[in-house]
Amino acid sequence: MSIQNLIIYKFNSLYHILEEIGLDFNFKITFEDNEGSLNDKVKNLTNYLIISNKKYLNIENQFILDNTPINIFKLIEKINIEFLKIQFNNQSKVKVNNYIIDLNSREILIDDTKLKLTEKEINTIIYLSKSDKPVSIEELQKKVWSYQSEIETHTVETHIYRLRKKILNTFNDNKFITSEKNGYQIK
Repeated sequence: MSIQNLIIYKFNSLYHILEEIGLDFNFKITFEDNEGSLNDKVKNLTNYLIISNKKYLNIENQFILDNTPINIFKLIEKINIEFLKIQFNNQSKVKVNNYIIDLNSREILIDDTKLKLTEKEINTIIYLSKSDKPVSIEELQKKVWSYQSEIETHTVETHIYRLRKKILNTFNDNKFITSEKNGYQIK
């Protein structure tokens, strides 16, 4: 697990309090009072939370502490909960090419365009995206649909056809899932 970075933004008094008792925390505490240096700092971080005493636009992973005074143990509990929320949200988003798949809402999106997907469609996309070669229909039947029998079925082809059609209609992308001679692939 990566280090949890707690950045105190333009809230000097809180920084000094937390710095003083910071040895007992599971996170690294830093202070920033300039938006440019804040942006430089978070550019290289994946697991961070920014605490400030008011809402700043264009700042992600922000926790506003505007209800003070607060019991220090309650504050630490709230910080830990915010880190858990960030971790949960980060784990629920999967990047596939230029698309983001949100596992929680079962959507694929690019820019502001979203498309609802079924769980099977998401599993198919993720499975195909992890393969660097075309995936056969038989492999998809076993790994995504859990079919063990050799019975002829067109379930995979039908689902892929419908999925490709949904993506074409929503994103105007007919190359997302390609049909190769050995199976299907996401390049």
